Amino acid sequence: MSIQLKPRVHTLIPSITRAGASLAVGIAIAGGMAVAGSGVASAAQVDCVSPPSANDIRVIGDASCGATATVGNAGATAMDSGTAVSVANGGSANSVATGFGVALSSSRGAGVAHAFALGGGISHSNASNGNTTIAVAGWGSGAKAEASGVNCVGPLSFAVNLNTGAVCALR
Repeated sequence: MSIQLKPRVHTLIPSITRAGASLAVGIAIAGGMAVAGSGVASAAQVDCVSPPSANDIRVIGDASCGATATVGNAGATAMDSGTAVSVANGGSANSVATGFGVALSSSRGAGVAHAFALGGGISHSNASNGNTTIAVAGWGSGAKAEASGVNCVGPLSFAVNLNTGAVCALR
């Protein structure tokens, strides 16, 4: 008598597929935005990191950033006249803004939040309790990713919560 045990991968495959598809769409959108904006001149880059600073705020030309972390890590990068702000109270928060973009990210617990505002978009990413969120907004668009859901407004916007599988993308 032989007993054959089958692994229960059927419940894991949809989650992996959703996360992979969401990541692929995000990379495609970000790549498209990079190509579309490649003719724009760039100015000095400003970077903010916490820790080591408890509250790092910097301005170079028209670009500004701010990062603060009580627990975890926060990083913000801005170029041209972008504004990037990251706040971490556990986990990791990262934001990048170019052009006239505004990128805001925040994390709590073991959350990981990424916000990208490319060429004038507004993005907001908030993650908590081990969730991972990504928001990407192009010129004139907005993207929001958080535990309660995702929202995309305007062309070249993308948002995903990798834990829930919620995703939106507009081109």
